[in-house]
Amino acid sequence: MKKKLVSASLLLLSFAAGAQNMATTSTTPRVEQEYNKWSIELNGGVNKPTRAMTPGYTTESANFFHGDLGVRYMFNPKFGLKLDVGYDQFKEKKDTPDFESRYVRASLQGVVNVGRALNFETWTNTIGLLAHGGFGVGQISTETGFGGQDYVAHGIAGLTGQIRLSNRVALTGDLTGIVNGRQNWNFDGMGTTNSNSSFDGVLLNASVGLTFYLGKNEKHADWVGEEDRIGELEKRVDLIETGLLDTDKDGVADLYDLEPNSIAGVAVNTKGQSIDTNQNGVPDELESYLDKTYEKKGAGVNTNNTVEELINGGYVNVYFDFNSSKPTNASLSGVDFLVKYLKNNPGKSADIIGYADEIGNTSYNTELSRKRAEAVKKVAVNAGIDASRLNVIANGEDTSVNKNSKEARQIVRRVTFQVK
Repeated sequence: MKKKLVSASLLLLSFAAGAQNMATTSTTPRVEQEYNKWSIELNGGVNKPTRAMTPGYTTESANFFHGDLGVRYMFNPKFGLKLDVGYDQFKEKKDTPDFESRYVRASLQGVVNVGRALNFETWTNTIGLLAHGGFGVGQISTETGFGGQDYVAHGIAGLTGQIRLSNRVALTGDLTGIVNGRQNWNFDGMGTTNSNSSFDGVLLNASVGLTFYLGKNEKHADWVGEEDRIGELEKRVDLIETGLLDTDKDGVADLYDLEPNSIAGVAVNTKGQSIDTNQNGVPDELESYLDKTYEKKGAGVNTNNTVEELINGGYVNVYFDFNSSKPTNASLSGVDFLVKYLKNNPGKSADIIGYADEIGNTSYNTELSRKRAEAVKKVAVNAGIDASRLNVIANGEDTSVNKNSKEARQIVRRVTFQVK
C-alpha cells in the first residue's frame, strides 16, 4: 500500500502544484473603462442684464440671484455635451423704481476641455478650464409691468475654471454670456425692447459652484491627460501579449484559459479546464491512469482514500504572505481541493489548522495562525461547505525550519487540513 500511496502521491502532487496559480474564478481579462464620463454641476452667483432695460430701471452691478444646475457627459477627455437649466432674478437698484422679474432657461451646450487640449497636465494636476456654448429656450416673467410671460430663444457661451478637490469633487468658477433672440419685453418687464434687431437681450452671469463626478473609475475625463491614456494603451498591449501565451501548453491561450496551470498531457475542455466528470478533484485521465496501473498489478486503488491520505499527509496547503491573514491567490486551489473532497464525502469533516513563522511575538503569531485558519474556513463555507463540518485550530509558530531563511519561512506560513 505504501508503494501505491507514494506513486499516487507523486501524480496527484503534480496536479496540486500545477494548480497553485489557478484562481477559483475566470482569468479572462476584462478591460475596464479608464475614466468616468458623467458629472453633475451646481452653482450660484450674480447676474447683470446689460441690454434691454427700460429707461430709469436698473439693477445692481452684481445683482443677486443666479442659479444653475447641469448634467454633463464627456465623449472623451476633450469634448462633451451638457444639458443645464438656469434661473435669474432681477430686482431694482437702490433709489430706483421698484420692479421684480425672473428669467428661466434650458440650454444644450457643447463642452471643450481647454485644459486637456492645452496639456495643462504637464504643469498641474489640480487646475482645469472648460469652454462651453450652445443654444436653448427661455422665459421672462413678472407680476408687475406687462404681468405675463415672454418666451425667447437664446445663444449661450462661457468659460469655467476648475480646481480639483478630489477625484469626486471640483470647485468651479464660471463666467457666462447669454444673448436672447426675439425678446419682446425688457428684463425688468416694465417696457418693450423697441428694437428691430433679432438679438435683443444680453445677460452676464458670474457664479461659483461644485462639480460632482459620477462613476466607478478613479478619474473623470476632466483630469485624464495624454500620459494616462498612453499608459492605459501600454497596459492593454501588455495584456494582449501576455494573454496570447499558453503557459501550461494545453492548446488554450491564457487569455481564454480558466485553468492556466493544468497538468501537462491531461485532456482539457475548450476553456482549458481539466476534465473531471465526477468532480472529485482528480482529472479523469489521471484517475483512469491510476486505476489501470494498479489493476495491472493486481490491486485496485480507492481514489477517495488516496486523496484523503494526501490531505492528511500535508500535501494540500494554503499559503500566506508575511503578517497577512489573506490566502495568496496562487494557493486557493488548496481550498478547492478540500472543498471538492468534502462535497463528494458528505459524512466527512475537517480540521483547518493555521500556522505562522517565528518572526515576531509568540502570542501574536498564535492569533495570526487562528485568523489564517478562520479566513480559509470562510472561503470553504462560501464555496458551499457547512460551517459545522469545519473546525479551526490555531497551532501558532512552526519552528521546524530555519527562521533566518526567507524561503523556508514562506513554507510554514500556511494552513493545512486533517479530514476525519
